[in-house]
Amino acid sequence: MPVVYKAEDGQKALFDALIDAKDKFGPKKPILEDQDRNPLTYTDLIRASFALGRKIAAMTKPGEHVGVLLPSGVGAVVVFFALHAFGRVPTMLNFTAGLRNIKAAVKLANVKHVLTAHKFIELGKLHDVVDAIDDLAKVVYLEDVRKTIGLTDKLFAAAAGAFPRQFRAPAKPSDKGVVLFTSGSFGAPRGVVLSQANLVSNAAQIAAHIPLDPNWVMFNPLPVFHCFGLTGGVILPLLQGMKAFEYPSPLHTKQIPPLIKDAKASLLLATDTFVNQYARASETDELGGLQFIVCGAEKVRDETHALIKERFGDVPVLEGYGATEASPVIAVNKPTDNRPGTVGGLLPGMETRIEPVEGIPEGGRFFVRGPNIMAGYLREDGGVDAPEGGWHDTGDVVTMTDDQWITIKGRVKRFAKIGGEMVSLTAAEDLAVAVWPSARHAVISMPDKKKGERLVLVTDCQSADAAPLVAHAQAIGAPELAVPRKILKITQVPVLGSGKTDYVAIQRMVEAAG
Repeated sequence: MPVVYKAEDGQKALFDALIDAKDKFGPKKPILEDQDRNPLTYTDLIRASFALGRKIAAMTKPGEHVGVLLPSGVGAVVVFFALHAFGRVPTMLNFTAGLRNIKAAVKLANVKHVLTAHKFIELGKLHDVVDAIDDLAKVVYLEDVRKTIGLTDKLFAAAAGAFPRQFRAPAKPSDKGVVLFTSGSFGAPRGVVLSQANLVSNAAQIAAHIPLDPNWVMFNPLPVFHCFGLTGGVILPLLQGMKAFEYPSPLHTKQIPPLIKDAKASLLLATDTFVNQYARASETDELGGLQFIVCGAEKVRDETHALIKERFGDVPVLEGYGATEASPVIAVNKPTDNRPGTVGGLLPGMETRIEPVEGIPEGGRFFVRGPNIMAGYLREDGGVDAPEGGWHDTGDVVTMTDDQWITIKGRVKRFAKIGGEMVSLTAAEDLAVAVWPSARHAVISMPDKKKGERLVLVTDCQSADAAPLVAHAQAIGAPELAVPRKILKITQVPVLGSGKTDYVAIQRMVEAAG
């Protein structure tokens, strides 16, 4: 039976929504696992949250922003709910963001304690990150905390596991659910405050848009500091009764495909780049058991659709669209209605507005409003700047069909004015993708004395040359202004931890190259 979205479904505190899921799907249902292969049931997860949360509560204050510096795994999920059980606010730190951005995040959110693990710091060689944070906040290692959990704590956790509503800290749906930081693909990351209702609502909206089976297993290799990994890979499956299988890094191309098969995964969350890599590294049937794959953060190439179909048969690759400010999902394709080239249908419960942009004839600037739109951006004084009238300006230029299927034309910032014409940098990248589909490309604009701006293609394709780009543009009728004449060849196009292209780093590279 299809799930109908009801606004009241999202009006819950997050820990209460977890307890409701336990009651609905059964306390003994295995719901969480990672590569250590020790699955937790709902009751296990709730008990562990109370046991650990009690210790964290002893060193922190109610409402405090507590930093979480952990990879995707059972540990990170337990920490997230442990903080909620005692009314603390998980503040997810992006360990791939660079020292400057990590310090800025800790400072902006006024983080006094950062929870991490010795094992993670050692394996990730993140000692410089710990040193950078140490000046601003106390770094607390979970292995040390767990050693202090004694009989009293275990008895408390057992009682709390049996009567979680009586033991959990009272929370309102409007209370802070998490502090996340934007990807910083176009500038300095911003602190985004998502309410508990934002997160619960977005999970309910997705479940009403795509039917989900509680017997499915969600495989999530994306980081929990990224909203797609947190909502899609943790909150959605746990609240919908699906087992969440967390994996610490999307970069482990050879290890992930056999584990997807072994975990009997039904759904995979990833980005186009990673899906492409997994498909190439996979044995014939390792991704064949998936019901579908959901991709975000970057455009899904035609080559990826073709590769999955050729290798694994009918496993739809569904492109979606989101923003940290939207908890994050705004739109996504459906297994029963997958329209490649679009980012899918608008989720239920959302309103949209498209405003014209001067010089861009097709589509317009996209604004969204709904129960999943953030409480606001974090201010340095600890306050929150709420979106005006509840509307979030995505900064994207889109077109939308009558049945609310969305196609992204580019970001407003990703248009250049060349000879008086507005040219989409995304369209210029698409030309390079069409000519050299297996390589990674990025196009940026630089000032030009004659034409105002000029395009530069940065690519890892060592044979790239302007001539085939011009020929392809002519063949498809694309304007010649959209063809980058300057090409910078590099060994690797920089990406962020979320899988998005790092345009800030690319801009610096081009400036340095002259």
